Amino acid sequence: MQLEMTRASATRPPAARWADELATDRQGQESLSTRNFSRLAELIHNYSGIKMPPSKRTMLEGRLRRRMRATGINGLNDYCRHIFEDDGLSAEIVHLIDAVTTNKTDFFREPPHFQFLTNSALPALTQTGRRMIKVWSAACSIGAEPYTLAMVLEEHCRANRRQDYSILCTDLSTEVLEQAVSGIFPEAMIEPVDEELRRRYLMRSRDDARRQVRIVPELRAKLAFARINLMDDSYAVDRDMDLIFCRNILIYFDKATQLKVLQRLCDHLRPGGHLFLGHSESIFGLDLPLIQIANTVFQRR
Repeated sequence: MQLEMTRASATRPPAARWADELATDRQGQESLSTRNFSRLAELIHNYSGIKMPPSKRTMLEGRLRRRMRATGINGLNDYCRHIFEDDGLSAEIVHLIDAVTTNKTDFFREPPHFQFLTNSALPALTQTGRRMIKVWSAACSIGAEPYTLAMVLEEHCRANRRQDYSILCTDLSTEVLEQAVSGIFPEAMIEPVDEELRRRYLMRSRDDARRQVRIVPELRAKLAFARINLMDDSYAVDRDMDLIFCRNILIYFDKATQLKVLQRLCDHLRPGGHLFLGHSESIFGLDLPLIQIANTVFQRR
C-alpha cells in the first residue's frame, strides 16, 4: 500500500522536509515526522478500524520503537520508509498491527454480563431445548474473556447434562492469540475468579517462583482460535451463534465503522441470540436488528 504525499508537503522546500524527518522529542529520541505519522494513522485505520488521532502519537512512537528492535531498523522514519517506499508492508503489516493494538483484559471483567448469563440467558437456552450452545468471543485478546465464559458454561452444563458448548475465540493480533491458546496466565490475574472455580478449572505451576496458572485441559478443549479482522467484509464464522461477546473494541472505531461491524456481527447471531458490548459502548442511533434487554446486552430480533 503506497500513500501519496499531500500537495502541501510535496511543495515544501527539501531542507524543511529533511528537518521534519529528523525531528526529535525532548528525550533526544527521533520522533515520527508529521507526514509519516499521518501515513501510519491512515494505514492503521484503514486496515483495523482503529482511530489514531494526534493525541496518540507518543504512544504510537513507543510501540514502534519496541517493534523496531525486532526488525533491526534503527529509526522510526527509516521504519516508515521500509514499509511505504521499500515494499516492506506486506511482510510487516501483521506485526505492525500487533504492535499498536491494546489488549486490556481481565477474568470476569464487567461481572453483570456473567450474572446475566447465569441467571437469564443460559436458563432460557435450556428451555428452548438447544443442545449445543455456540459462543463467539470476538476481540478475545489473551483469552481471559473466553476462559471466563468457559467456566460459566461448564458450570451451567454440569447442572444441565444434555447441553454442551463450544467457544470460538478470535482476535486481530496473532501475538495475543498465541498466548490465549496456551491458557497460561500470571497468578495475579486470577484474583476475580471465585475460589471454587479456581479449584476446578485452574492448575498452578509446579515451579512456585513462576507464579503462573493454566486453564485445565477440559476447558481448553472447548475453545477454538482464529485470526479475524473485524474490518473484513465477511467473517468465516457460523451464522447461528447463541452468544457473541464483542466488548471494548467498538470504542476504537468511528461511528460508520461501528455500524458496519455490528451489522456483520448480527449476521452471525441467530434470532433470539444475545450480543454483549462493553460497558461504555452503545448502539444508540444505529439501525440494527437488536433490542436492548439489559445494560449493554442486546437480543437479535
